[in-house]
Amino acid sequence: MNNKTIIDQEVLTGERALFNRQNLEITNTIFDDGESPLKECSEIDLKSSMFKWKYPLWYSRNISVENCSWFDMARAGVWYTDHMSVRDCAIEAPKNFRRCRDLTLEDVSFSDAEETLWSCADVTMNRVTAKGDYFAMNCTDMKINGLTLFGNYSFDGVKNVEIRNSKLLSKDAFWNSENVTVYDSFISGEYLGWNAKNLTLINCTVESLQGLCYIENLVMKNCRLINTTLAFEYSTVDAQIDGPVDSVVNPKSGRIEADSIGELIIESDKVDPSATQIICRDDHVQCCA
Repeated sequence: MNNKTIIDQEVLTGERALFNRQNLEITNTIFDDGESPLKECSEIDLKSSMFKWKYPLWYSRNISVENCSWFDMARAGVWYTDHMSVRDCAIEAPKNFRRCRDLTLEDVSFSDAEETLWSCADVTMNRVTAKGDYFAMNCTDMKINGLTLFGNYSFDGVKNVEIRNSKLLSKDAFWNSENVTVYDSFISGEYLGWNAKNLTLINCTVESLQGLCYIENLVMKNCRLINTTLAFEYSTVDAQIDGPVDSVVNPKSGRIEADSIGELIIESDKVDPSATQIICRDDHVQCCA
C-alpha cells in the first residue's frame, strides 16, 4: 500500500517550498522562483515534473526521479544527496550532482555538464549523454555503460571505474586516475591518461596527441591507436596494439607490440632502452635516438 502524500499538477514557488518533507509522490509539478524546494527531504518519488530554480535537492535521502527536467537556472541541483535514482531525464543546468553516494543515472542527457558529477561514490550510469568540461572529477566506484561524452578534462582523479561501450571526446581524460578499466570504447583527445595508475584499455580505439604518458601500469589489449603520436612517454606499459602506431617516445619500461611503429624515439639519457621490449609484427620501425 502506498502511504505517500500525493502532490499533483502544482506550481510551487518560494524558498524551501517542501523543506524537510518525507514520503511524497510528486507528479506533473513545477518548482519555480525559489531556492532549495526539496532540501533535507527523504522518501520522495518525482515523476514528470520540472525544476526551474536553484538547488532543488540538497542533503536528501532515498529519492526516485523519472521523466523530469532540470532547466538552466536549476543549477547546482543535487548535492550531498544519497540513495538516488534518476531515469529518463533531461538536465540543462550545470554543476549537478556533487558529493552524492549510491547514485543511478539511466537514459539521462546533460546539455551543459560543466563541473558535473564531482566527488560522488557508488555511481551507476547507463545510456547517459553529457556535454561539458570537468565531468566526473574525483568520483569513486563507478560502473558506466553507454556513455557519450563531449567535454575536456573528464574523470580527473577518479578511482575504481569501469567503462563499457562508450564514446569519449575528451582532452585530458583520466588524469590522476587510479584503477580505471575501459572496454569496447572510443576515446579521442590530447594528453590522455597522464599521471594515472593502473589504467587498462581493452578492445578500444584511441586517437590522441601525446597520449598515454606518465602512467604507472598501463595495460592495452586488442586496441587501435589511430593518429596517435608521441605515445607512452615515461609510462610503464604492456600494450598489444592492432595495426600501426605513428610514434612512440621514451617509454619507461614494459612491452609494446604493434604491426609497425612509424617513429620510435628512445633517448638513452632519459630512459633505459633495454627496459622496454618493442615488437613490430611486420618488422617496420624507424628508430631515432
